[in-house]
Amino acid sequence: MSGPFFGAHYAKFYEQPPQEEANGLRSWFARGRNFIIAYSEVPAGAVLERRGQVDEYVLLQPDAGTAAEVSAGAETKQVPGYTVTFVPPGDSRITIKAAGRIVRLFTPRSEDLAAKCSNADGFREPDPPIPPLQDWPTPSDGFKVRSYTLDVPPEPGRFGKIWRCTTFMVNYLEPAQGPRDVTRMSPHHHDNFEQCSLVLDGGYTHHIRWPWTTNMNHWFEDEHEYCGAPSVTVIPPPSIHTSRAEKAGQMVDIFCPPRVDFSMKPGWVLNAADYPMPRQG
Repeated sequence: MSGPFFGAHYAKFYEQPPQEEANGLRSWFARGRNFIIAYSEVPAGAVLERRGQVDEYVLLQPDAGTAAEVSAGAETKQVPGYTVTFVPPGDSRITIKAAGRIVRLFTPRSEDLAAKCSNADGFREPDPPIPPLQDWPTPSDGFKVRSYTLDVPPEPGRFGKIWRCTTFMVNYLEPAQGPRDVTRMSPHHHDNFEQCSLVLDGGYTHHIRWPWTTNMNHWFEDEHEYCGAPSVTVIPPPSIHTSRAEKAGQMVDIFCPPRVDFSMKPGWVLNAADYPMPRQG
């Protein structure tokens, strides 16, 4: 850990105008090294289309009252709210059937969307510890629209509710019922990947500190950044971080590509049977 290091990014969508706005559809975009978060307020009838999409992407509908029709290739699927859906590469269309909010996750290979991100200028230079993005293996039965309900009860010993595809891992954390106990925080760091913390409801303070090195020019001040909803925080390696719910709320942790360590935990990845892991060793 010799530095220099990269700083965190905070995109507080509630303080920013949307990057796209037309016919009642409003979308905000922010990114990390390997991912793009597109948060949208969508009216019924809105259509979000991708042509020649280079890789698999994610549709997250956090509210039960929303609904969408997802078409990819020759396949069309009705997708209710409170779900996470993986959409194949190629041509696809999301048609909103019931208004609300949705989140889509893309990689920066979608260059048209990367250019829209409010923090695009922060990723002109590579971060050396983070390796080039490599997709995980394609499912044995090929790409298809795969949708999973978020209505999964907690289980002792399992961390959150985790799904993965070839490009992303989504951990829909258990909702905070109120402020987090200050005696039960979880500071940790990652050596070679970013964490995206998406706040959908409530408010969280992200506590982040960077290692001291022999070169003081590489030091960062500690950060204690309050982020309401909706917001995206991009936490870079090798910073030590933990987040505290300040009130009842919902946060989602996002990783691109999926995490091997979480995938190795028996029972943690709820759709592990659908998406194989890369060969290890």
